Amino acid sequence: MGGGVYHVISRGNNRSTVFYRSADYAAFVRLIGIACERVALDVFAACIMPNHFHLVVRPVQRCDLSRWAHWLLTTHSHRFHLQHGSVGRVWSGRYKAFPIAQDVHLLTVMRYVERNAVRAGLVSRARDWKWGSAAWRHGTGFPASLLAETPVRLPADWGQFVDEPQTAAEVEALRACVNRQRPYGADHWRDTAPECASYRGADRRPGRPRKDAGRTDQK
Repeated sequence: MGGGVYHVISRGNNRSTVFYRSADYAAFVRLIGIACERVALDVFAACIMPNHFHLVVRPVQRCDLSRWAHWLLTTHSHRFHLQHGSVGRVWSGRYKAFPIAQDVHLLTVMRYVERNAVRAGLVSRARDWKWGSAAWRHGTGFPASLLAETPVRLPADWGQFVDEPQTAAEVEALRACVNRQRPYGADHWRDTAPECASYRGADRRPGRPRKDAGRTDQK
């Protein structure tokens, strides 16, 4: 049984900066690639920020996600301490993750992830942030080979679509999912999907993506 698709987030301890220079980002992205070789996992979207990161991933088995993330964060923390001569936590506790329905909701989350540097004011276009999948899809930064084919076809104008602001309702619903680690998808999916089993019974109102968020290239 597949593990579903998840939005994974981790922040620096006390929101401290984790990535100070290009070499720090590059080393972490390389570790993501190595982690995927150790534990099979598809990466659909990513954005590595100065004090946190966002990933959209699909493990082969649900239990694989924790194994993958544990190796990635533990290995990175060890290398961080060696480089900086520091001790203590690098990351703020356990990573956060919530499952995503593999439909229009997945595109909404991927846009949210790839727009992260734009929302933070670091760049004016998502593709200009070297440490995110928006850039990788355009041949800048790391090779797009790190990214797997998405289960939902991306619109032909995906790059332009990502740069369009998301609605306040979308962002609010997604942030609620992040903060409460609750599934993001339609009611029926949340009630039946195996990856949502451990989340059922809680008060969750994930909201709905805007209608044009599901545009696909029919050509």
